[in-house]
Amino acid sequence: MNVFSDYTTQIVALGAMLLGISAGMLGSFVVLKKEALVGDAISHSALPGICLAFMAFGAKDTNLFLFGAVAAGLLSIFVVKTVVKYSKIKFDSALAIILSSFFGLGLVLMTYIQRIPNSNQAGMEKFIFGQASTMLKREVYELLAVGVVLIILIILFWKELKLYVFNPEYADSLGFSTRKISFLLSAMTVLAVVAGLQTVGVILMSAMLVSPAVGARQWTDRLSIMVLLAGIFGGLSGLIGTLISSSVRNMPTGPAIVLVLSIFVLISLVFAPNRGLLWRQIRHYQNVKSIGRDKVLMNLYYLSRQHENEHAHAIEAICMSCDKKIEKQYRQILEKLVEMGYAAQAQKDCYVITTEGRNHLTENGLIKEANYGLL
Repeated sequence: MNVFSDYTTQIVALGAMLLGISAGMLGSFVVLKKEALVGDAISHSALPGICLAFMAFGAKDTNLFLFGAVAAGLLSIFVVKTVVKYSKIKFDSALAIILSSFFGLGLVLMTYIQRIPNSNQAGMEKFIFGQASTMLKREVYELLAVGVVLIILIILFWKELKLYVFNPEYADSLGFSTRKISFLLSAMTVLAVVAGLQTVGVILMSAMLVSPAVGARQWTDRLSIMVLLAGIFGGLSGLIGTLISSSVRNMPTGPAIVLVLSIFVLISLVFAPNRGLLWRQIRHYQNVKSIGRDKVLMNLYYLSRQHENEHAHAIEAICMSCDKKIEKQYRQILEKLVEMGYAAQAQKDCYVITTEGRNHLTENGLIKEANYGLL
């Protein structure tokens, strides 16, 4: 069966893409604010809200569950910020405490609900690990509405969010209320997390919020490009993860999406220019080679200062100061310096620094004079 022609797969893929785009774009601000664990705390805190909503109304209604999750998420953020404000507990410690406490309460309530002698509670565990395959067309529309609202809010409050993330003190000096902006960002985060609970569950939802932004950060230093890339990474991960889970028997959609996200992050960490590990190693290797050439060039310079005959035994003096194992490397460096015009070979094993070589050393602050003893 062609997965692209399957109606259920199309619905799930569309919903996962919308979730990935909105969560990725919003996650850029959360990551840059260094509050990546906020999404994790909110997603885990949503579980007791879902359980309490079921216990209060006795009906398995997704809208009621989401309402309970929103309330629990906002409460968790309020508790965290209150604890940080009125105690000496750090923000990350408060997040860890609230995350584990709320999630533990949620598991206790879930266990209690499972023991209730009726069938209404069947399927509630899908909110823990997610079950995107059960997504309905109505729920896709809800995800679309949430995504559109989040994107509109990001556009409308772009300047305020940017100031709050990078320089909240400056935002205060301009008259912006950082408390209101902080509440707005927290409310948007809660909305994004709760919207994705059915797709990837409370355990994996934080990855949907953080991973696209982390991957996008490796490619650029501009916020606008980072937000755009994060949305693209999240959307593609939702689409590819859904197609993989539809093609492989019994493959859960949520974990597949998160695995694809992890691959995007890994590729970004390795291959992204400027920040990628591969390019960093290449630059390090180039710097080592450059330092080696400058070292040999400095040796030639000081030999030219110490001897009347600049050419005399220059190569021997350089090679005597190093291990015989790397003498070949030094000779290769000298040949490279000749190619670059920084040195000249007068005769066999006799090299001398040129005017270009002295100028190079001067421009890089290695010597204080240029044009000494012009060749």
